[in-house]
Amino acid sequence: MSSLKEKFGRVGVLYGGHSAERDISLRSGAAIISALERLGVDVIGIDIGADGIAQLQQAKLDRAFIALHGPGGEDGRMQAVLEYLNIPFTGCDVQSSAIAMDKLRTKQLWRGVGVQTPDFVVLSEQSSWSLVMEQLGGEVMVKPAHEGSSIGMARVDSAEALQQAYGKAAEFDALVIAERVIRGAEYTVAILGNKALPPIRLETDHRFYDYEAKYEAGDTRYICPCGLDEVRESAIKDQALQAFQSIGCTGWGRVDVMADENGEFYMLEVNTVPGMTDHSLVPMAAKAEGLSFDQLVLTVLEESLLR
Repeated sequence: MSSLKEKFGRVGVLYGGHSAERDISLRSGAAIISALERLGVDVIGIDIGADGIAQLQQAKLDRAFIALHGPGGEDGRMQAVLEYLNIPFTGCDVQSSAIAMDKLRTKQLWRGVGVQTPDFVVLSEQSSWSLVMEQLGGEVMVKPAHEGSSIGMARVDSAEALQQAYGKAAEFDALVIAERVIRGAEYTVAILGNKALPPIRLETDHRFYDYEAKYEAGDTRYICPCGLDEVRESAIKDQALQAFQSIGCTGWGRVDVMADENGEFYMLEVNTVPGMTDHSLVPMAAKAEGLSFDQLVLTVLEESLLR
């Protein structure tokens, strides 16, 4: 136990913050803190407030475990602060965090390097709602470009509903996209180090895998093994890892994927600070790989030693 204290020094788990995902971040952080305490790591939890830089300086950390979800923690800003303060941290660097948090830039980059992602349109108040619906096949997902946990998202199948969904999404973000709906199975692939973990198939009775289905519903189904044959499971893992690495991501994360009726895989987005709650998917995938929650937390923390 004492060897881990020497190995990592004083570890600060950064959680909470002020994004719309604060509640989930608090739950993730609490679970990570408990795991590190069980492992015998010298750990302190820091609920990041408006004086976050002062909090970090006062804590005298040797490294940071980032459990901040959404803007302010997952978008490169906290990573930049930690780099400036010379505090090693878990997960992706400044640039890859910023790109991954921006769904539009992620999709534009993927298009440039040949990663398959659904067609999309940037929305504005001047958009022709009927034309967008026509361009994207009659059913679309509306997404704020910089939010996670499905916050502000909606699935719509009419021009009127699209306009309403845009108005709601714009309350969360000035940049909103509409994305073609891929009709098929939904998967998520956790990445740990340079390896893709076993994919999880997601099934919900909701119209899509929304906030309630992710964190509140008791009937969401998580299927692992995911039911793909060996060749196709290898393919989805390879494509998810390529998507993750193509934007410079390292350490750990999660890639969300849809399969169409023909079995083609489409990358949706990358989460660089995935949830670590009792409903979260990365711990589920790690368990299928033979890693306990504590082992998962330790592996993520060990990646920070490479900085």
